[in-house]
Amino acid sequence: MQSATLDHPSPPAPAESEPFAPEWRAYFTRLVQNALPVGGPRRALQRDLIHALRLAIPASASVLEVGVGGGSVLAALPNQVRWGVDALPEALSATGARDPRITLVKGDAMTLSLGRKFDAIVCDRLCHTTPDVQRVLERMAMHLEDDGRIFLTCFNFLWSLPLAVGEKLGMKLPSPHENWFSESALADLFKLADLEVVRFDDRMVLPTELPGAGLLNRFAPKVWPTRTSALYRVYTLARAGGKKAVKPTVSVVVPARNESGNIEAAVQRTPVMGGGTELIFVEGNSTDDTWATIQRVVRDYKGPLTLKAMQQAGKGKGDAVRKGFSEATGDILMILDADLTVQPEELPKFFDALASGKTDYVHGTRLVYPMEDEAMRFLNRIGNTFFAEAFSFLLDRPIKDTLCGTKVLWKKDYQRIADDRAYFGDFDPFGDFDLIFGAARQNLRILEIPIRYKARTYGETNISRFRHGLLLLRMSAFAAKKIKFV
Repeated sequence: MQSATLDHPSPPAPAESEPFAPEWRAYFTRLVQNALPVGGPRRALQRDLIHALRLAIPASASVLEVGVGGGSVLAALPNQVRWGVDALPEALSATGARDPRITLVKGDAMTLSLGRKFDAIVCDRLCHTTPDVQRVLERMAMHLEDDGRIFLTCFNFLWSLPLAVGEKLGMKLPSPHENWFSESALADLFKLADLEVVRFDDRMVLPTELPGAGLLNRFAPKVWPTRTSALYRVYTLARAGGKKAVKPTVSVVVPARNESGNIEAAVQRTPVMGGGTELIFVEGNSTDDTWATIQRVVRDYKGPLTLKAMQQAGKGKGDAVRKGFSEATGDILMILDADLTVQPEELPKFFDALASGKTDYVHGTRLVYPMEDEAMRFLNRIGNTFFAEAFSFLLDRPIKDTLCGTKVLWKKDYQRIADDRAYFGDFDPFGDFDLIFGAARQNLRILEIPIRYKARTYGETNISRFRHGLLLLRMSAFAAKKIKFV
């Protein structure tokens, strides 16, 4: 993510309007002035939110928090560029005392105009107190980079009664009447503000720091039926439609091991897309004449594609893809398996999905259209269906086909995934999950395109059903630990 140029060298003048009703001003002043007791619900909620945001927001992102409160959340983020907005002077003073490096602006969330955009905008429970949530969402969208994300938190409306009881029992600071939203009501507000939900994260069922609560809060909000009792949700929002690109260039990486008979067909059948297309063959320790064939085809080619050829030093498709992507010059990166079971003629569909701004990451699914006989063996299909369901649960996104080789994303987004690879480590010999997990962690919009899967016309598959099936189980456990239950 890149921040826009700062149009104002200093924060704008304070807003003149009064955004608070007197009862809300008194309530927020008390919140800012009262310290959070150790082990109390407010402190537990705050610590959990900080943990969630530190996982979700890249450390390099520029961050704006609308409604900073006491500043504890914004001060806990490691980002260098952090701005905080609040209409309450006491909140700005408390935040500045926590971290003087934060740029602070007195302003109203419904009329906000800062003269710059941000990669990440945090709006913590402001939807419960503001008189016009739609206007707040629209203002935040105005301040969002094209590939930026809004992180909006809200309480589960099912908790409205327990919270009211907590007030009566003196366990919660009494508050004025709040806004409460169902999931469908929020969905309508997002649509009105031209925002779309990238993902959501349900968190906490027990707001306390007592022993054992951490383990319960890690797992219970993620599974049915306890998921329905989660205290709050973090929505990750993006601008609907994204930014359309004008004739981006394309790099198609073709990992090739023992695929000599498919090399010429890959060149002849790959179309030119966008502002130009390069086809990059990465040969991987073949036992046939694949490397010699690649060299001959590249040497003799006279067509409109730009051809490149290289050999990987390591092993496995994942290593080959990373090698090819490191040498790619296109704006859009594609993977095309050299077995051509996914037809090169399908690639423009993937290009159009990205270039039109409909998505940030797209891969094919082979499990929608009927496939040719022998294209996928029965046990492979059963396994693919099982792991599709497992990964849909683990990633909180519908995924029909985790192992389709055709995957497409922007080069700038791939670079973010690569830069953050240390979070997962070098765990994936296929390369498929490195990209899927990375796209999920970077909060990219994920889309699948149905394709017609063809039978091989040359060679044999490099996939071992049982050995690789065990690796897929390991990948599932990895996703549970690193993405789902965090």
